Amino acid sequence: MTAKLLELRGVGRIYGAGPFSRRQVVAVQDVSFALDTGRPEIFAIIGESGSGKSTLARMILNTLTPTAGKISFRGRDLATIRRRRDRVGFMRAVQPIFQNPFEAFNPLRRVDRYLAATARHFTDARRPDDVDRHMDAALHQVGLSLAEVGGRFPHELSGGQLQRVAVARALIPGPALLVADEPVSMIDASLRMTVVNLFKSLRDELGVSIIYITHDLATAYYVCDRVIIMRRSRVVEEGDARAVLSAPHHPYSIQLKNAVLSPEDAWAERS
Repeated sequence: MTAKLLELRGVGRIYGAGPFSRRQVVAVQDVSFALDTGRPEIFAIIGESGSGKSTLARMILNTLTPTAGKISFRGRDLATIRRRRDRVGFMRAVQPIFQNPFEAFNPLRRVDRYLAATARHFTDARRPDDVDRHMDAALHQVGLSLAEVGGRFPHELSGGQLQRVAVARALIPGPALLVADEPVSMIDASLRMTVVNLFKSLRDELGVSIIYITHDLATAYYVCDRVIIMRRSRVVEEGDARAVLSAPHHPYSIQLKNAVLSPEDAWAERS
């Protein structure tokens, strides 16, 4: 039986409220889902601020340890990934994309320096021309080129361009999974479709699965295959993205949908 690409079983995370308090804060409770190997998809985690979705992302990226349950990647429990070689292997296969591209890049450092560092750390490229080749190939996958962004600082690029550079950096190691935490929330509405369509092409053309963390029902409706909706640390609804977002059943999901335009109408306005 082929191992799942990613599997969460009863995952939870509890924080202590402080050194002088016995109160605990439950950030994530009993979350379970899986992504299949060989069947790339865009999987949305939807919720408002404080729902636990970003904490869940950090646990999937193995930068935060669950206090309950188990997370496995390609059949291996993330808790067993301790040696440097194993950590590098995991990071090569699972890459993050952060919310604000302007915070992800040092304003005093040229953006191609980040791409070059990733190529040297996660590939066999050592010679400058090999590093350039890896950078240019990844940039072409997101509709850019090294000739366009080489030598430029973050403020010299638009938000959409910079987020695509961030995606290119994540693609250099050849990942199987991207974890994108609110990747279009800091981008102008007119540019969001560029990044959202990029995710679809990465799934369809490169076979990369994407965990898409958002509070935006419209983009999730447009781009995602499956969805879970979180409220106060728990999953309250899950299933096919369009089915759930068009006709939710849980009272909170219904309330969330009614608080904005319907996903169909909201996306039609943006298109």
